[in-house]
Amino acid sequence: MKKQFLSMMTTSVLGGIISVGIYSTVIEPESKTEIKRFDQPVSLTKYEASPARTDYTVPEGMNFVNAAEKSTPAVVHIKTYLNPSSSRTPRNTPRLFHEFFGDPRAEGGQLGSGSGVILSADGYIATNNHVIDGADKIEVVLEDKHTFKATLVGTDPTTDLALLKVEYEDTLPYLNFGNSDEIKIGEWVLAVGNPYELTSTVTAGIVSAKARNIGILRSKTGLSVESFIQTDAAVNPGNSGGALVDLNGNLIGINSAIASKTGSFTGYSFAIPSELVKKVMDDLRNYGAVQRALIGVQIAEVNQEIADEAGLDKIAGVAIMGVTPQGAAEGAGIQEGDIITKINSEDVNTVSELQEYIARKRPGDVVDVTVNRNGKDKVFNVKLKNTQNTTDIVSAPKNTAEAIEALNAEVQPLSEKKAAQLGINGGLEVTTIAPNSKLAKAGLKEGFIILYVDREPITSIDDLGNALRGKRGGILLEGMYPSGEREYVGIGL
Repeated sequence: MKKQFLSMMTTSVLGGIISVGIYSTVIEPESKTEIKRFDQPVSLTKYEASPARTDYTVPEGMNFVNAAEKSTPAVVHIKTYLNPSSSRTPRNTPRLFHEFFGDPRAEGGQLGSGSGVILSADGYIATNNHVIDGADKIEVVLEDKHTFKATLVGTDPTTDLALLKVEYEDTLPYLNFGNSDEIKIGEWVLAVGNPYELTSTVTAGIVSAKARNIGILRSKTGLSVESFIQTDAAVNPGNSGGALVDLNGNLIGINSAIASKTGSFTGYSFAIPSELVKKVMDDLRNYGAVQRALIGVQIAEVNQEIADEAGLDKIAGVAIMGVTPQGAAEGAGIQEGDIITKINSEDVNTVSELQEYIARKRPGDVVDVTVNRNGKDKVFNVKLKNTQNTTDIVSAPKNTAEAIEALNAEVQPLSEKKAAQLGINGGLEVTTIAPNSKLAKAGLKEGFIILYVDREPITSIDDLGNALRGKRGGILLEGMYPSGEREYVGIGL
């Protein structure tokens, strides 16, 4: 037993000696080497830049970069405000527009927001009428965050367009007009907006359809023009009034609406074609009002039944359901039952196409209208007329002073004391009416208090100027006398 114990002790001692020897000759030198290595300064890895992508080329027709770089500086953010003291209520816009340009119930007097497109270096800006409709103040925010108060030059509810102007000491970036007639279904386009002051946002899509009528514009006159470019480029709230551009960065449309049940993009967006935008902007800039040309007919789409009765080779064209007495069409010899198939040798397939084409003309312009009558084509030279059935150019007041001057009367805000006595929130008192003026001919007398113009509440001079500016034709004045007698009169501007 004792020998066995001594044998185990001897083995353990020898094992320890061998282990120490191995550690001293092998492990310990390696450990010292490692410690010595980490005592030296650490050298960081040097990262090399990726080589230029000389072997990469953008596929033909797919280069969005140039168009985006060209268009984004020319798209602005627009904010509109309602005077907190104003009795005016936010407008009632169609569902397709509602969340597209902002929430009109926003606090702090802000009425809504949207986008706009700079059209010239001196500060003319296109946007949608529904973006600025009812606003007391309009602000424009550039992509670089510069903010300006904008002047409303004019509006055209029938096309949902408006023209603004900002004053800037330097030149502004702007977009050139492209030709919306030349774009093709399936062509790539970019939608550029400036929502929520996030600077310009760009999305891409293709042209899905042209000359789309989606039934969203409202018009007291029944003259609304809907001939939208439909795309699948993602457009969301705040993009209304922004640009639709081709891959050359040219403006081919103003984004106006989306097809959505939720207010967010779900597949389709709609833009006003640039050829129509260009004409409306020129009219607003030069005359303060759109020079609307009319053929003077009531029209409908051609269906299978109409095509069969007329002996048409295809279901296309526009059927004339009625002719306006003394209108342009009647004067040229066009009759009820004719089918319009061409305008100036251009095929007309739908009501939207015809409306857009004529909306791009002015009263006095002459167009060749080809109709199918009893199976035969006839061509008529039609001299277009305006809404008053003349060929005159109609100018509208361009500012508040001109607008009020058109009434040929003097007005002043109703005093708070008088307003309280009459139980009203305010209005404008007519203090002087010129003899033979429009108000005098309408039978109004001095002391009349203007409360509404075309059902828009009037509580200040600015309210009256905004309500009259850009108006042409007839307007409806509503108000009362201090006696409490109510009066409703229509006058022409």
